[in-house]
Amino acid sequence: MAEAADFQGMHPSPARRWLRRTGALLAGAPLLAGLVQLPATSVQAVGRTSAPAASGSSTVAVSVDSLTPAIPTDGDTLTVSGTVTNNSKQAVTDAQVDLRVGPELTTRSGIEDAAKRTGYQEGADGRAVGGKYVEKFAKLSPGVSERFSISVPVDELDLGGDGVYQFAVSLFGKTAAQQWNQPLGIQRTFLPWQTDEADTRTKTTVLWPLVSTTHMTAQTGANESQTRVFRDNDLAAELAPGGRLQQLLALGKDLDVTWVVDPDLLASAAAMAEGYRVQNENGTTTAGTRADQELARKWLAELQDAVADNEVVALPFADPDLASLAHNGTNVTGSLTHLREATDVADDTVESILHVTPSTDFAWPVDGAVDPSIVKVATSAGADKLIARSDSLEETDGLTYTPSAARPIGGGTTAVVADARLSTAFRGDMTKASASTLAVQGFLAQSLALNLQTDKQRSIVVAPQRMLSAPQARALAEAVKALQEGGWSQFQDLTSTATGKPDPGATTKVRAASAYPAALRKQELRQPAFQQIAATQDKLDKFKVILSNKSRVVTPFGRAMNREMSTSWRGRGAEATEYRDGVERYLDSLADQVTLIEKSATKLSGRSATIPVTVQNNLVQGVDKLVLRLTSTSPRRLKIGGYTYEEQPVTVSGGHSQTVKFTTSAEANGQAEVIAQMYTEDGQKYGEPVKFDVKVTEFTATVMLVIGGGFLLLVLAGFRMYQQRKRAAAREAEDGGPGAADGTADGPENPEGPGDRPTEESGTGPRADDPEQPSDPAPDTPAESPDPSGTGERVDR
Repeated sequence: MAEAADFQGMHPSPARRWLRRTGALLAGAPLLAGLVQLPATSVQAVGRTSAPAASGSSTVAVSVDSLTPAIPTDGDTLTVSGTVTNNSKQAVTDAQVDLRVGPELTTRSGIEDAAKRTGYQEGADGRAVGGKYVEKFAKLSPGVSERFSISVPVDELDLGGDGVYQFAVSLFGKTAAQQWNQPLGIQRTFLPWQTDEADTRTKTTVLWPLVSTTHMTAQTGANESQTRVFRDNDLAAELAPGGRLQQLLALGKDLDVTWVVDPDLLASAAAMAEGYRVQNENGTTTAGTRADQELARKWLAELQDAVADNEVVALPFADPDLASLAHNGTNVTGSLTHLREATDVADDTVESILHVTPSTDFAWPVDGAVDPSIVKVATSAGADKLIARSDSLEETDGLTYTPSAARPIGGGTTAVVADARLSTAFRGDMTKASASTLAVQGFLAQSLALNLQTDKQRSIVVAPQRMLSAPQARALAEAVKALQEGGWSQFQDLTSTATGKPDPGATTKVRAASAYPAALRKQELRQPAFQQIAATQDKLDKFKVILSNKSRVVTPFGRAMNREMSTSWRGRGAEATEYRDGVERYLDSLADQVTLIEKSATKLSGRSATIPVTVQNNLVQGVDKLVLRLTSTSPRRLKIGGYTYEEQPVTVSGGHSQTVKFTTSAEANGQAEVIAQMYTEDGQKYGEPVKFDVKVTEFTATVMLVIGGGFLLLVLAGFRMYQQRKRAAAREAEDGGPGAADGTADGPENPEGPGDRPTEESGTGPRADDPEQPSDPAPDTPAESPDPSGTGERVDR
C-alpha cells in the first residue's frame, strides 16, 4: 500500500518539521566538532573498528524481552530488559550493553526496512545513550547467556518531535582474535513518540476472532435431548484455565474490539455444557466429565458478559472456506445451498447462546485474500460486506497515504480493507518474550506512522489471523491496550467503519484470480471434497423422507456438512477426509436400521395364498411414507395381487417391526422368484431388495378336475345303491305279500340267528346305516396332514 511518507517524507505541520531539523543539526554540532579535534590515530582506530564490525556484529545474540512503557511520554523512565548470548566458540571480554537512539523513521516502508536489517551499521544505528545507562560484563563465555536491564529517563534520549524513532540495544566487546572494541551484536526495535494528543486521530477497528477447529460429529444420542458426540476432547483443553480460548476471552474482555465469532464454537460449547460424549478409537464413546461441563458453562457465562456492550459479528456457521468454495465447489450441485444454510442459522445460534443480536452481513475469506469469484460466492449467501486485506487491493493510483478501509467494489458490495502490515504483525512464534516485544513495538510504530501521514482522518481495520494462538493473542492484546492509551488512535466498531465515507482516491478493483496467493490455493479443499458432501446430502434427502421426526436427523447432519466445508481444515487434508467419511458412514448406518427381514424359500400349494414380508425399524423414531413393493419375476406362474406386483404403504414405530401380507395366485406349477423392495413415496428405492423363491405345487385346473371327479363318483355310487334297494324291495313283495315289504309277519318275531345271515344271492346287501366294517374301502382322497409340507417357509392360506 502506498503511503504519504514514502513520497513526501514530511509531517502535516511545516513549522514542527523546521524545528525538528534545526534541533537535530544543533545536537549534532558538538559531535562534529569532536570528530574534527580527534587526532589522526583516533580516526585510524575508528576506521579499524568499522571494518570488522560487519563480520562480528552477530557474534553475540541480543534479545530485547521487555520494553516499558511501550509508548513513552515526557517524564517517563524507559526500562529495557533482555539477554545477551555468546554464540561464538571464544570468550568475549570487556562487553558493554548500550541503548542506541537512531534516526526518526518517516515512512511505513522505512520501518519495515529497519526491522529487516541485520548486523551493526555505523551511522545508521544512531548514537549510544552512554553514561551510566549501560551494563557491563567482564566476560561472556561461549554459549552462555547473561541478563541485562537498563533504565533511562526518557529525557536522556533527546527525542525530537512526534514520530517513530529507531531504537536499538547493542553489545560492544573484544574477542581473543580481535583485541579491540567492536560491535558484536545488536537488536533493533522502535519507540513511538507522541508528546501530546494528536489533532487528528485514526479510527481503528480491531477484530477479535473466536474461532476453533471442528469438534462435534453428526452422531447424537438416542435420548430426547440428543446428547452430542465429539470427535475429540480438545475443546475442553481450550476452555480450561490457560487454554487458548480461555485466554482469548480473558484478554479480549478488557479491550475495545469487535468480536468475530463462529457460531459452531458457541454451539459446541453449549452442547458440552449440557452433557456430551467423546468418540474413542475403537468406535465406542465415553461420557464427558462434569468438570469439563462446568468449564464450558463458565466460559459461556463470561463470554456473555464480555460481549454485552460490544459489537458481535457472526460468521456463517462453522466458518465455511469461501475461497475453496469459489475455486472448487461452485460446479458441484448444492454447495452454495450449504453456504446459505450456514448463514441463515448463524443469527439464531449466536442470539440464543449469547443473548445479543449479531451482525451477519460480513464475509471473511482466509487472510482477506479475494478475487472476483470469491466476492461472487460471498455475496451469494447474502453478505454485502467483505473483509479483505490491503495486499489484495493494492493501491495503483499513486496515493501518498493509507486510505480508509471502506471501498465500494460494485454490485452493492463494500470491501472493508484491513491494513496488511498491522494485521500480520503477530504472525509466527510469539512464545518468546523477545518476539512478542518486537511485534508490539513494530505494530505501534506502524500505527503512529500511519496517523502522521496526513491531517485527514481515516478508518483503519486490524484483522489478525482467525486462529490466534494464546501467545499471539497476548501480544496483540498488549499492543491494543497500549494503542488505547496512546494519543493518536480511537476505537470504532466494524459496522461503522464499513459504512464510512470511502476515499475517492482509493482503489476499488479486485485483483484477478491469477493473482490469488499460490500458498493459500494449495491449502484449499478440492472438488472431490464437495462432491462427497453432495453425495452425503443426496443420501440424507432420501433418508429423511421416511422419518416421522425429521429434525432429529436433518439438523445434526446439516450442521455436520457445514463443518465439512470449514476453513479450519486448511492444511489438514487427511483429517478433513476422515471427518467426511465418518459423517457418511454414520448416515449409512442409520439408513440401514430400516430394513427388510430376509426370507427363505416359500411353498404355495393352493389356488391362492398370502406371502408375509417383514419391515424392521431399529431407529428410535417411527418411519412412514414408505411403500413396500412385492414383484413376481414370473407372472405367468405366480401373480401378486392379480398383477405382476403389488404395493402397500408401511408405517413402523421406532424399535418395532411390521409384517405386510400380499395376496398371491398360482397359475402353473414350478418355481418363481419374488423380489421385495422398499420405496419412498416419490418413487426412489430405499434400502437393499430381498429376493426369495416361491415353489408352486398345485394350480387351478388340477384342483378342479380332482374335485369334479370325486363328486361324480359319489353320485354314481348313490344311484347304484338306490337301484339295488329298489330291486330287493320288489322281490320281497313278491315272496311275502305286503307285510314283507317292511320286514314284518303275522307270527311271533323270529330273531336273526346263526345260519340266517342274508347273502348277496338273497339280494339283501349292507344297509346305509350299518356300522363301518374293517373291510370297507378307503376314501378316494386322503385326510389333510397336519405335518409341514416339506422344507421352506409355508405361507398363510
